[in-house]
Amino acid sequence: MVKERKKIRVGVTVGDLNGIGMEVIIKTFEDKRMMDFCTPIIFSSSKTSSYHRKVLEIKNFSFNIINNFNKVNDKQANLINCWEEDVEISLGEMSPEIGEYAFLSLEKAKDALKNNDIDVLVTSPINKSAIQQNQKNFIGHTEYLEQSFEGKSLMMMISENMKIAFVTSHIPLSEVSGMINEEKIVEILSSLNNTLLQDFGIRKPKIAVIGLNPHAGEDGMLGKEENKIIIPAIVKSKNQNNVLAFGPYPADSFFTSSNLKNFDAILSMYHDQGLTPFKTLSFSEGVNYTSGLNIVRTSPVHGTAFDIAGKNIADPQSFRESVFLACKIIKKRREYFNLKNNSLKVEKSEH
Repeated sequence: MVKERKKIRVGVTVGDLNGIGMEVIIKTFEDKRMMDFCTPIIFSSSKTSSYHRKVLEIKNFSFNIINNFNKVNDKQANLINCWEEDVEISLGEMSPEIGEYAFLSLEKAKDALKNNDIDVLVTSPINKSAIQQNQKNFIGHTEYLEQSFEGKSLMMMISENMKIAFVTSHIPLSEVSGMINEEKIVEILSSLNNTLLQDFGIRKPKIAVIGLNPHAGEDGMLGKEENKIIIPAIVKSKNQNNVLAFGPYPADSFFTSSNLKNFDAILSMYHDQGLTPFKTLSFSEGVNYTSGLNIVRTSPVHGTAFDIAGKNIADPQSFRESVFLACKIIKKRREYFNLKNNSLKVEKSEH
């Protein structure tokens, strides 16, 4: 576990400098109340932040510019200089050069997380194509972080309305059925259950599982996956891992307010099945959380938004919620492991 400080240090990657990343960062930390519960550290450069402040005409805000973590100011938003050279920013455009700086920001933040210089990580939106021009093996934030830290990642979308995870994610719809199997669902339900316990402090989590086919297969008439794969996986999860999973529920009728209140999380079979209702109900305040790893990483649900970059109209709510959620999770996780360690000590002393 990371070393504990009085205030949580939130590392923030700058994302694609041609997008809205720096705008939502500045708009979030302009509010000095954010510094009451966290210490932000942005991984970028003073020159690029000055450029964005000028374009956005933001005058009453400045970062505490630092070159090492000993100079962090707990009462201000900090920016650690990751490069000194001038960068050619072309707002709204995809640029391989800008992709390199987005990757450098991520790399520096990852190192800081490994060295316990920061406690949690919030990643600003990137353009994957821009990074992949120079980093051929780069797939995305989640895969990059999974290679560097312990655990097996599970993408979750979090909002006040729902917590939702996915059996399959960024694959063509035609491949979804072939990628779903009993073992995979059991594994993901176990990971999701652990996340709800340790990261959200839910003592007996109830998880709703969504069916793959229309009407959850209609007892085999509209598809066999529910009877052959999903139901056995739910039963096995209960019997072997003590996971309180229920379903499968039909996707077309599940996402009502009463159903959402009755469950602590939802397991969706594929990307759009879960993200369509999530973004419909929670887009502006939704957060992407990479659960399952030994570190905490969140990000806003929106992308680089090249079409509005530099226009000072980007909504910072999802980014702000990402900061709040990262801080909440690390606190819950610390509480969980402290309780666990204390009960282990009690058990040892009794023996």
